[in-house]
Amino acid sequence: MHLVEYRICLPFTVEEYKRAQLYMIARHCHQESEKGEGVEVVKYEPCEDPVHGKGHYTEKRIHLYNKLPVWMQSIIPNVFYIEEKSWNYYPFTITEYSCSFLPKFHTTVQTRYEDNEGENENAHNLTQEELNARTIDFISISNDQIAEHKYKDSEDPQKIIIKKTNPNRGPLKENWIKECKEKNIPIMCSYKIVKTKFEVWGFQTKVEAWTQKAIRDILLLAHRQAFCWIDEWYDMSYESIVALERETYAKTNDKVLKNASTNNKKESTGDNLNSEKNEADFD
Repeated sequence: MHLVEYRICLPFTVEEYKRAQLYMIARHCHQESEKGEGVEVVKYEPCEDPVHGKGHYTEKRIHLYNKLPVWMQSIIPNVFYIEEKSWNYYPFTITEYSCSFLPKFHTTVQTRYEDNEGENENAHNLTQEELNARTIDFISISNDQIAEHKYKDSEDPQKIIIKKTNPNRGPLKENWIKECKEKNIPIMCSYKIVKTKFEVWGFQTKVEAWTQKAIRDILLLAHRQAFCWIDEWYDMSYESIVALERETYAKTNDKVLKNASTNNKKESTGDNLNSEKNEADFD
């Protein structure tokens, strides 16, 4: 098992990021999807946990065969997709990734959001064995480089001009955390424990390392977008973002399944997103 703890700081409060997260995930999924590839939302419904309270459950299929390395395409069928199950009990979330074609592949992501600069050394109460196995990776949304084909000036924290916050939170320079503290701008941290497991001899190390890199790349891009899109979501209420999220997911399903097979269309839940059964109350 490969265990990495990613820590991502942002110039938000945890309460602000509750809205930013929903907006960013919905728009990011739609932006990254195209005909036959991308994110299909299968379920979106309320859930409850005896410890974490009320939240919402989302189940997705991530169709990405053509984005896999050639060596990985050689061992799996072209109808491959990753299944994502996520339980959002904000400010704590659990996400699981699996694949029916690769039963020995499993990835879990546990996230906790805290109003600090990433100095909590055990935000997830890991065991000593887990702490010994853990690698800590600080992701910097302003300094870390993203893939060239993913880069946009409008999504560069070092260039973006923020208009709706006072004091202004952007652009973010190399030492932005120090500057935010001097200006009394809030700082929060997303603590993500990512565990990857692929118990297949000859491929385990390669697949687990590729999975961690893929997740890191997604986290970097998504959190850059959450910051750079702040003027779009900052004035929106939580309820209005939830409504936009549901509408965006329905559009994303249509976009992804445009060229899908008849069977996939039957199994998809474009209708479920609008059914009474899946009506969610997030108050």
